[in-house]
Amino acid sequence: MTLTTTAVLVPLLPFLGAVAGLLLGRRAPGFVRPLAVLPTLAAAALTVTVAVGQGGGPATDVATRLTPTGSIPIDLALHIDGFAALMAVLVGVVATCVQIYSTGYLRDDPRYPSYAALVSLFTAAMLLVVYTGDLMVLLVGWEVMGICSYFLVGHYWETEAARAASLKAFLVTKLGDVPFLFGIFALAADAGTFRITGILGSVAAGGLDHPTLIALLLLAGVAGKSAQFPLHTWLPDAMAGPTPVSALIHAATMVAAGVYLVARLLPVFAASAAALVVLAVMAAITMVGSGLAALAQDDIKRVLAYSTVGQLGYMLGALAVGDRGAAVFHLLSHGAFKALLFLGAGVIIHAAGTNSLAAMSRMSGLARRIPDAYWTVTVALLALAAIPPFAGFFSKEAVLGAAEHAATGEAHGIPGAAGWTVLVSGLLTALLTAAYATRLWLLAFKGKGAEAPDHGPQPVAMNAVLWVLFVPTVGLGLTAPFLPDWFDGRSLAPTLATSVLGTGLALIGGLVTYAAWRHTTALATRFPLGAVVAAPDATPAVAEEVAIDMHTPAYGDNAGAPDPADPGRLLLGPLQRHAAVGFHLDAVYSALFVRPVRAAATLVRFLDREVVDTYVRGAGTAPRLLGAAVRRAQTGNVQTYLGALLAGSLVLAVAAVLVATGTGA
Repeated sequence: MTLTTTAVLVPLLPFLGAVAGLLLGRRAPGFVRPLAVLPTLAAAALTVTVAVGQGGGPATDVATRLTPTGSIPIDLALHIDGFAALMAVLVGVVATCVQIYSTGYLRDDPRYPSYAALVSLFTAAMLLVVYTGDLMVLLVGWEVMGICSYFLVGHYWETEAARAASLKAFLVTKLGDVPFLFGIFALAADAGTFRITGILGSVAAGGLDHPTLIALLLLAGVAGKSAQFPLHTWLPDAMAGPTPVSALIHAATMVAAGVYLVARLLPVFAASAAALVVLAVMAAITMVGSGLAALAQDDIKRVLAYSTVGQLGYMLGALAVGDRGAAVFHLLSHGAFKALLFLGAGVIIHAAGTNSLAAMSRMSGLARRIPDAYWTVTVALLALAAIPPFAGFFSKEAVLGAAEHAATGEAHGIPGAAGWTVLVSGLLTALLTAAYATRLWLLAFKGKGAEAPDHGPQPVAMNAVLWVLFVPTVGLGLTAPFLPDWFDGRSLAPTLATSVLGTGLALIGGLVTYAAWRHTTALATRFPLGAVVAAPDATPAVAEEVAIDMHTPAYGDNAGAPDPADPGRLLLGPLQRHAAVGFHLDAVYSALFVRPVRAAATLVRFLDREVVDTYVRGAGTAPRLLGAAVRRAQTGNVQTYLGALLAGSLVLAVAAVLVATGTGA
């Protein structure tokens, strides 16, 4: 089998599995799980075969004309280089792990057949995005992922949160997709083709007439799909969906698509210094803001969601300083440990017995009950915090090293402002990442909340997948010396300055968070929240000390209040309540967009009902009244008709006489 044929089968197999699953899900339930797992597993094996065959050699390009358009043609094109080959392996492996994991996590879910089919379709769409060499075909996969995310995030549609989250995800990403579509059209108009190789050739020859406009239009779509400021607000809310879906979206599909597109078309963005600066600023705001927000969340999945937003900011920051290799390396590394973190969070939630008990402040005794998740998630959090020798350290240091080179002017054609922006924000985010990763570990595994009843052992499939993803989380960083040949040839080795700074800040963030946790735990032990309320002899000084150190809003009614031993409340101080709601960005959008649109809709409805409908009703009422009057005259009495005819004749005769008399006069 040739490399081309093998690559064509990669997205085709999960697509066929999705179709078969939808058709046979209810008629033959025994085939649901095999149709979910086996095609995806086979596709993952084929991605490895393609990667081995492709290696770091020249890109494989094959195309056939899809349809004549009369202007710019659309080709069914295949473009595989080392970057695409490794990205496809990530998608295939994570999707397979998610499908296997889901057989245990959703084993009693009545809608599992449609869920599994949509996951397969999701996987096929992302693989199409990775392998295609034509932007219009890429757009198909891009939009299919959007509709799949809508259905999967809203899987628990009985709950208001899931319905609202799915609708929000769809609308916010579509808000970015509209300018993205215009950007693709403008790019094809300038380059004369939708083929990626043709576009890159045109950029190299200086053939783009509007590089800044095109780059900014494309960035709007990237911001929506990859959840970057200011279109990132949908991703934390999307946690209302099943946890395996969150792992798939955050690790290998959907949000990774935006980063992949910028990496694939990086010369287009590099042709505009202004676009690179905008990309750097967008990444910087996203990194720092998401780090602060993650430090304030109580729901474990929302912490991980904001973490994903920040790590995607790292990747786009690397692209803003012109280093595709560092961005893709971090994309691969992040995909491994973030999939492990989400699936580990699923085990934690499963141990609690319900998806609604994801609040870390209520967790207790989990390290003892779920040892597999405890050890694997601990290592994944170390990788997230970029602690050596785990994968996250090497990939994040590659990003910081690239930013340092750009800041010092060593990166040709990259604005120094972009380099400094990414470097400073990246170092600050390293501190915040270690802080919220440490906080998550402490609250989830060392917390003193009410221990949930033991729901028995976890399914073997769920625990086995954690150990599969544990391997790349630990060892992927060791492949850094071998990856440059697969990308652009630039070294991915950590530099001394950024390694010392980044690791030092990460250690400081972790230690400070641990110290804050010890402090708040000691205070919570000395002054239990209920005791402060119940003790009438508690001195004002004691109450004030507890209120300041715990940052509790009120003692009168603490039902469902956050854990007073939460170190995030102490570290963030007054900023905590703002960070917990994403710095009120949803409220800003509501004031700027939602309310005006609703007001306009109300006005249109009023005009339609009171003005337009009035004319419509009037147009129908007048003939109806006339018809009623005429109907009354139709009595069926011949004498009445003759009398009316005689009266009419007399009136006409009198009128004729009057007219004749007047004329004669």
